[in-house]
Amino acid sequence: MDDTSDEPPTSAVLLDNCHFSQVVFNDVEKFYVPGGDIPCYYTLTQNIVPRGKDWVGIFRVGWKTVREYYTFMWAPLPSGVHSGTAVQQQIQFKAYYLPKDDEYYQFCYVDQDGVVRGASVPFQFRAEPEDDILVVTTQAEAEEIELQNKNLCKENEELKASCASLQKQNIDLQEKLNKMQELQNSLESLRSNTEKLELDSLKKENKLLKELDDCRAAELHRLKEQIQNLTSDKKHLETRLKTALDHTDQLQSQVLSYKKEVENLSHMDRDKTEQLESLKEENRQLRETRTQQKEQDKELERCMEYLKGTEAKLLLCLPHCLQNEQQQNHNSMRELEEQHLFQILQAKKNEADEITSGTSSCSSVPLQKLREENGRFPRCLSQTREVSSFSVVSQAQAPSPAPKVGGLLFGNPYCASITKCPMCADVFPEDIETSQYEAQVQSHLLECPLCSETFEKSKKQLFDDHIFCHGLE
Repeated sequence: MDDTSDEPPTSAVLLDNCHFSQVVFNDVEKFYVPGGDIPCYYTLTQNIVPRGKDWVGIFRVGWKTVREYYTFMWAPLPSGVHSGTAVQQQIQFKAYYLPKDDEYYQFCYVDQDGVVRGASVPFQFRAEPEDDILVVTTQAEAEEIELQNKNLCKENEELKASCASLQKQNIDLQEKLNKMQELQNSLESLRSNTEKLELDSLKKENKLLKELDDCRAAELHRLKEQIQNLTSDKKHLETRLKTALDHTDQLQSQVLSYKKEVENLSHMDRDKTEQLESLKEENRQLRETRTQQKEQDKELERCMEYLKGTEAKLLLCLPHCLQNEQQQNHNSMRELEEQHLFQILQAKKNEADEITSGTSSCSSVPLQKLREENGRFPRCLSQTREVSSFSVVSQAQAPSPAPKVGGLLFGNPYCASITKCPMCADVFPEDIETSQYEAQVQSHLLECPLCSETFEKSKKQLFDDHIFCHGLE
């Protein structure tokens, strides 16, 4: 493989961090003849694990990093060999890619991480010296060659010292490697145990996660149902909110109308206040009038008591007075009838005298008529007396009419007692019960439930004002 192929993996690792003892190069010549292929033999120790990107490069002596290679070839992987044993490997460098100068070079094994795992002794690319050829050199060339030899010897000593230090370092590294190998084995066992424990814990955790996943699925299903319920509730609440807003608008319009009504009522209230003041004044006047009325009622009660006593006295002497009155009436009627008849007879007599004096030749017929009339006068007088006596008795027995203006307050004491409604002037029979009479009178009155004062039904407005005045007290 030439250096024009893919670039090998390199790094900026310095020489102090390289491990030159893990790969050992074998049968390295001091010089190689230019123009021919050169083989490279090396041994992979048990301390290295070869990988697919390992490579072997040719470096000029004095290199600092693996990036300073001249050419390289990929290191083949060993086949059929167990790990932990040394393996012999070989590669072939083509002459075309080899250096053309006579500088010192060396083989280096570099792994895929760019770390040098082994290095060979230096070698040159030059022709083989011929022993039978005499080489003639000048003094200057000889001195230069001697100087080069001294430098090479010095460099060789340095390389030997470096090799000794590398060998010592290799031994130390081998010991460290053994320790690291033991540590790695313990770490591998620990890692296997840890992996088992982690696997068990992962299985348990996986089981728990599955259970948790099932719980989450159930919870998700429940949440979806709740979301659906909440969505339906939201729609229902939106509908209710819309209805409430409409109702609020209606209420606002009602509030406006109520405000107008309140303003009207405030005006009416002022009017009512003024009316109330006037009613209070009227109430005061009515109270004064009521006080006067009570005084008048007391005076009337005293008069009533006096009249009741007088009426009782009159009732005691009523029969005797009636007899005397009837006798006087009878005598007066007789006198009046006699006077009336006398006047009639006197007028008839005068008329007869005029007729007699006016006609001297009067026939017997008129005289006979006069005699018949004179005979009827006594009969008419007797009938008139009977009628007069009957009329007096009838007048005494008939109910007396209601007293007129200027008459007696309780009627004629000489007439029979009657029962009459003081409100509607209805007349009741003498045997009417007191409760019926009181019910008839009460039907015409309105009684105050607070002070028991009565008013006529025809004065309903006065009764309402009286009740309103009680509400103001």
